Formats: sequence, C-alpha cells, structure tokens
Amino acid sequence: HDAVIFSKSYCPYCTETKKLFREIGAGKDIHVIEMDMILRGWGSIMEDALLAMTGQDTVPNVFVKGQHIGGNDDAQKAAREGK
Repeated sequence: HDAVIFSKSYCPYCTETKKLFREIGAGKDIHVIEMDMILRGWGSIMEDALLAMTGQDTVPNVFVKGQHIGGNDDAQKAAREGK
C-alpha cells in the first residue's frame, strides 16, 4: 500500500485525514483500517502494537510508503508542504 491509515470510524480527526487522502491520493493504493470495527479485541491489540512501534497513542496513525507520518496535523502539514 502507498498509504495506511489506522483510524476509528467516529473520530473527526480521522475523517479529516481520510478526506485529505481521498483528495490528494487519486490513483494511489490507500488502505484504511477502522480499528473500532475489528472484532474480538484485535483493534486494541493493534493499538498497543502501534503505540510500541511509533510512540503515538492517538488516531489517526498514518504511514506513507512504510514511513510513519504521525496523526492528522502531521498529514495535513506534509500535504501543504508537498511531501
């Protein structure tokens, strides 16, 4: 995937990030994982793994081409800077 967004369906910051990637990501392989929609506790296991990997305990948690970008503010800033 070109980008992976770990999200929660009810999160307004996640909604803004997904909107951004829809707007700038035309033709790219963007994968969204809605962690609150995953059954049997796997979402919380993913959250723990993401925290261990990135030090970030909030969503959205964005990766582009395997690089951790951060959250919504970081993604919006990177887009404004053309990154």
